[in-house]
Amino acid sequence: MQRRQFLQSMAAAPLAAQTEARPRPNILFVLADDLGFGDLGCYGQTRIETPNIDRLAADGLRFTSAYAGSTVCAPSRCSLMTGYHTGHARTRGNKPIDLPLRPSDVTVAELLKQAGYRTGLFGKWSLGQLGSSGYPTRKGWDEWFGFFSQTHAHNYYPEHLLSNDTSFLLKGNTGTRRQDYAPDLFTARAVDFLNRQSAAQPFFLHVCYTQPHANNEMGRDTGNGLEVPSDAPYTDRSWAQVEKNFAAMITRMDRDVGRLLDTLKAKGLDGNTLVVFSSDNGPHREGGHSPSFFESSGPLRGIKRDLTEGGIRVPTIMRWPGTIRAGSASAFPWAFWDFLPTAAELAGVRAPAGIDGVSITPTLMGREQKPHEYFYWEFHELGFHQAVRIGDWKGIRKGPKMAVELYDLAADLHESRNVAESHPEMVKRIEEILATARTDDPEWPVLSPEEARKRAV
Repeated sequence: MQRRQFLQSMAAAPLAAQTEARPRPNILFVLADDLGFGDLGCYGQTRIETPNIDRLAADGLRFTSAYAGSTVCAPSRCSLMTGYHTGHARTRGNKPIDLPLRPSDVTVAELLKQAGYRTGLFGKWSLGQLGSSGYPTRKGWDEWFGFFSQTHAHNYYPEHLLSNDTSFLLKGNTGTRRQDYAPDLFTARAVDFLNRQSAAQPFFLHVCYTQPHANNEMGRDTGNGLEVPSDAPYTDRSWAQVEKNFAAMITRMDRDVGRLLDTLKAKGLDGNTLVVFSSDNGPHREGGHSPSFFESSGPLRGIKRDLTEGGIRVPTIMRWPGTIRAGSASAFPWAFWDFLPTAAELAGVRAPAGIDGVSITPTLMGREQKPHEYFYWEFHELGFHQAVRIGDWKGIRKGPKMAVELYDLAADLHESRNVAESHPEMVKRIEEILATARTDDPEWPVLSPEEARKRAV
């Protein structure tokens, strides 16, 4: 079925599961950038203050086995928006110029807009620049305010942003001035969006903060790459300045999450709004920051650009008063590609056929749910790396000709002991998945680490 035909049929045929007894919820999805599993108080952090996100967890459901779409930004966001894992997604790694979504790629925003939702996106997109087929206003967003590209998003004090299809000048950042902090502007736009909503029409609001991403990625500058207007409330701590800034970035984002929650409450919309908070991948080691300083990976091994748990398992919270049980936690594993079918089911519409995701609505409702047969990731920046999770087994292969490493997450969450030699049958099963869970794509050739390094030079 062609994309246009699918969208038309989807809009005309609501799912029988949608009942009058449970109105379609609004959806507010807040996405952090490079926030680690251990960076929030509700996930064990003791030195960074996150009272509003911790309150969100106390009022909702905290996931302990939620996975990002990838271990870096763009492919993770592609999985979130399209329902495909990185063996099938349009974007499977970061590129110098954003690879745009195609006209045929159906996004969550397009589904919900066709279902009658008002849609708003503020912050970082990474899936298509101005004029491309993947540009936000061409992919289902009624309102869009954010960066020109993923590379542009490394700048916390840009001179311009995009407002729908036009450039928006930030006069406070011209010349040497640094007055307009981009995340603050995204919060202001998001609050304004919420203030204009009513119970008469559901909405989908996606706020994509860049905190605590560094503004000098990959260590190109060894100085302080963590930009924030103030290091409060950590000014008097005896930490290195870059670590004060890192903590302040997270606490400032937490403050802004509190503003969004307070606005929902003031508008009387919080009772029927599903609020989701998550991160696009694991913590970074960039801009002079050390992820070990705050133990950002928590009990996990690895960081951004690793396919170990620390690179892909992310802090994720969902709150929906009266539907999701407050103060609950779930170890049910799910991944970003499950968000599209979940949102579609809650909106009462059908998800596209053939995607990799499944709805986790039963888990949100506190019911038993059949788990995925497996989870699959691939990553291309360091050569062709792959990972699979089956139950509590985790397999990683760091190159097309490398041996599979095998870990038992139930007994070894840190992935410290490779038990591949002791479990040849599981290794064989994982090798089968590594070979069949993906489709070839000329944009993403299968390269060895050596070939990838040559291309990067």
